Amino acid sequence: MVELFHNLALGFGVAFSPINLLLCLIGALVGTLVGVLPGIGTIATVAMLLPITFGLPPVGALIMLAGIYYGAQYGGSTTSILVNIPGEATSVVTTLDGFQMAKQGRAGPALAIAAIGSFFAGCVATVLIAVLGAPLTKLALAFGPAEYFSLMVLGLIFATVLAKGSVLKAIAMIVFGLLLSMVGSDIETGASRMAFNVPELADGLGFATVAMGVFGFAEIIRNLDAGAEMDRHLVQQKITGLMPTKKDLIDSTPAIIRGTILGSILGILPGGGAVIASFAAYTFEKKIAKDPSRFGRGAIEGVAAPESANNAAAQTSFIPLLTLGIPPNAVMALMVGAMTIHGIVPGPQVMQKQPELVWGMIASMWIGNLMLIIINLPLVGIWVRLLRVPYRLMFPSIVIFCAIGIYSINNAPVDVILAGAFGLLGYWLIKHDFEPAPLLLGMVLGPLMEENLRRALLISRGDWSVFLTRPLSAALMAMAAFLLVLALLPSLRKKRDEVFVESET
Repeated sequence: MVELFHNLALGFGVAFSPINLLLCLIGALVGTLVGVLPGIGTIATVAMLLPITFGLPPVGALIMLAGIYYGAQYGGSTTSILVNIPGEATSVVTTLDGFQMAKQGRAGPALAIAAIGSFFAGCVATVLIAVLGAPLTKLALAFGPAEYFSLMVLGLIFATVLAKGSVLKAIAMIVFGLLLSMVGSDIETGASRMAFNVPELADGLGFATVAMGVFGFAEIIRNLDAGAEMDRHLVQQKITGLMPTKKDLIDSTPAIIRGTILGSILGILPGGGAVIASFAAYTFEKKIAKDPSRFGRGAIEGVAAPESANNAAAQTSFIPLLTLGIPPNAVMALMVGAMTIHGIVPGPQVMQKQPELVWGMIASMWIGNLMLIIINLPLVGIWVRLLRVPYRLMFPSIVIFCAIGIYSINNAPVDVILAGAFGLLGYWLIKHDFEPAPLLLGMVLGPLMEENLRRALLISRGDWSVFLTRPLSAALMAMAAFLLVLALLPSLRKKRDEVFVESET
């Protein structure tokens, strides 16, 4: 306990430096903006801003990128509630009751409860990161190459089980991601593979290029294709009465607590993350409600639970990243990229060798959550005005920023062309119900898996049974096999689809 307080004191010392406070504020503001404006995803934004972090100190860069991620969860609720357009995928469920509350003239309480729920969940999740960080790091130090490989296999299986839609399509996406990660040079021998004698592919595909294409460009094409138009009448309205009533607070408090617990658990699981947490929290609230018919007609619990869950999950997803070096979702995969750019190898060594980096980032989350509640409630009018910008004017500027971001990483025009090609591929995948997130996860974990697989086999002199004879590795492999069998069972597949069915209604 004394060690925990000592670490937190170190973290707050780092986070309260003027430059880190400024970067935390910028991250929170940009995150809110990304959340508010439909069509710009968190993944695309983090990918876009990766080149900017080159010139920043490592701690500041990670604080800013983290702020964007959890800030977007706050901002996404604003458009969901006011104009029935989710700014973020995590806010899809919030539209169901949030928009109904806005139509009843109760947009103020809905926005306030969303912000309060997010703030509470964020604080609880940050405490969890601080408490679980050190013990998990000690456990991770006991891991050898075989255990790491098995853990990554488990992570990818989790991503398959928790992905929306068909299990087979999710597996296909992961395999495709693993294949993309192999383009370039062989890790051991340096021999060229799958580069087809194209000099630009000799170093492999940059995951920022793939992420920008599959998430950034593809999302823009999808939005233009859908032609989403918002209800301008509600955007013109002045939002009054932000304070929720006593009844609102009594109704929403249990939902906030349940959403926080559910989100915190799902955030830690690889492949889970904020999207699944918000769907699961909403479904759970509806299941235990005395009168489920209230949901979809303006029930405040339908706003409180998913908003708390998605924020808790967004922050607890840092736990596997910081302690094990394994990204549980696509945004965390980009954070691995940001760390690598700064010469930091994510994993248990970071907490021991660079404690100021990890604890500074953890402390910044508390400060960031406080900043977000200040940014979101009093400034809601400003965010609403931004929604009046027509999408036809917004998307060319997004495309230009994406292109500049991609070009500036390697100063290579071919990267921009590749991102465009992946944009078309991403659009095709979305249209055919393939979830692109497992692809990015497979691509980031691919080189790590290959490296640990080879190491394990070298140590065991080519004996494949090493993955089953080492107790920890065998346990992880057994869990992965059990999960895969479960996911393929018809009864569980039906349950899995039910969790996501709310988004179609």
